[in-house]
Amino acid sequence: MALTCTPCENSTEVFSAADKVNSKAGLAPLLLTVVELVRQLLEAQIIRRMEAGILTDSDLDRAAESLEKLSEQVLHLCDIFEVDPADLNVNLGEFGTLLPSPGSYYPGESSTNPSILELLDRLLNTGIVVEGNVDLGLAQLNLIHAKLRLVLTSMPA
Repeated sequence: MALTCTPCENSTEVFSAADKVNSKAGLAPLLLTVVELVRQLLEAQIIRRMEAGILTDSDLDRAAESLEKLSEQVLHLCDIFEVDPADLNVNLGEFGTLLPSPGSYYPGESSTNPSILELLDRLLNTGIVVEGNVDLGLAQLNLIHAKLRLVLTSMPA
């Protein structure tokens, strides 16, 4: 994969259009969305391990308490940054939504229109290896070459 930087002829139009689309866009909503995605992925993994009988009652109590505290902190930060928690679920067009609607997903059950969170949960449960090469350059010169190998699983590798 090669990344190319091409100057825009009319860059002021690009920025003004982006500002009109979402005037509240910023780092806080993005970070809160990522934290909520990870929180829900952790919750799904806890449910899977609970149903498999891997967690003790003590483990389950600690996990439930930690998830509750994390959820409270996300809501508290939403208040601080004036972000509606419902806005943390991003619609990705043809790919669906980032998070499932409340109560519509239970780990291990398949749905006809899965969210990105559901797909990530399934990948974590089965495991996946992604390999790739990335070349970054400028002026038709490859300046940085990166070989990547990612193992994504919920079990120790």
